[in-house]
Amino acid sequence: MKLVDTFNYPSSSRADIDGLRHYGIDGEAKKLPSVTTVLSRTKPKADQEALERWKKRVGDVEAERIKNEAAARGTAMHKYLEDLIKGQRSMDLTTTGQEAQRMAEIIVERGLNRCSDIYGIEATLYYPGLYAGSCDLIGKIDDKVSIIDFKQTNKPKQREWIGDYFLQMAAYGMA
Repeated sequence: MKLVDTFNYPSSSRADIDGLRHYGIDGEAKKLPSVTTVLSRTKPKADQEALERWKKRVGDVEAERIKNEAAARGTAMHKYLEDLIKGQRSMDLTTTGQEAQRMAEIIVERGLNRCSDIYGIEATLYYPGLYAGSCDLIGKIDDKVSIIDFKQTNKPKQREWIGDYFLQMAAYGMA
């Protein structure tokens, strides 16, 4: 993989507004909601209800523990992948770090190893006046410019469960 300086990405700052992520773009005063914020606020009622049923089934304390564990693992996985892409090697020997590394290696094996050119890492993308986001990677895979967002999961997802992932990539593509 080689870093290719083809695109200019705007500078951004993240802000938490009423518990929701927003981005300030190039010093603009108006903060744009993140793509994930928009998707969470427009999620179908059935999906929201399914999440509430799960929380009720496992309990609030367990749901919070699972959410925090997954977030820590996702952060560690992203760091491992970013370091790998930048040609740096880091090792997190904690249990979370080892789980994250195994997940990252699956991402590499299933497609990231075919990435030849890197056009952006944690690239800020935005649709003026509507939304913004930080894309994990923009690069060329199999000679096609691709927008890539790394996802961690405890179990394989069925295609019908990941509609938000496709919407997120479409929003980044429009930005």
